[in-house]
Amino acid sequence: MQVALENNIVFVVIEYLAILCWGLSGGLAAIRKGYDIFTIMLCGWLTALGGGLVRDVMLGALPPVGITDKGYVLTTLFSGIIVVVAHPEITKLKWTMTVIDALGLGLFAVSGTAKALAYGSSGMTAVFLGMFTALAGGLIRDIFIGDVPMIIRDKHLYAVPSFIGCILTVLVWRGAAALLHEHYQRKKLLKKLPDAGMVGEMRDIDNDRAYPLPREGVLAAAAR
Repeated sequence: MQVALENNIVFVVIEYLAILCWGLSGGLAAIRKGYDIFTIMLCGWLTALGGGLVRDVMLGALPPVGITDKGYVLTTLFSGIIVVVAHPEITKLKWTMTVIDALGLGLFAVSGTAKALAYGSSGMTAVFLGMFTALAGGLIRDIFIGDVPMIIRDKHLYAVPSFIGCILTVLVWRGAAALLHEHYQRKKLLKKLPDAGMVGEMRDIDNDRAYPLPREGVLAAAAR
């Protein structure tokens, strides 16, 4: 099942950039701990796609997109290779990675919430699943490598913007659904109006000219 964001090329590009960036950040976290290449690539995959795995499992959308979408998986593997080869240079791009990370955080929060709503979840459930999509990857990574989770130790606003974005997504989704329902009802009414107008016109003609329906005797004579 696709949501609207998956059909917009701009959002798709940002999403892949965010997956790449989060894969890089996960790999860098493993490098700082001195882990081997397998752990580096695993941390990158968990950071980039772990939130989507949690969301899909809780929605029952199995198998999760984090292991079925080749583009996502290959992007995380590519980010792991980049980290292994060029991690000193990547650490110098802190501002660029921060911007992409922020865009990815917002996009994952919105897309996770929208996917939950598309699967029939309530507004509150959709907000939680949207936040899981945005935050669970980093949380799993930090627990995996033995760090205090970023959402706890980061002094900047990290979880709050994603929470607000999830709530706004629910409100926009509900508003759009209400407008579509109203539009559908109006179309149904407009389809009925020509029929109702034709019936009313026939009734007016009958009132003006008093056309009687054929009686039994007339029908019998006509039959002979």
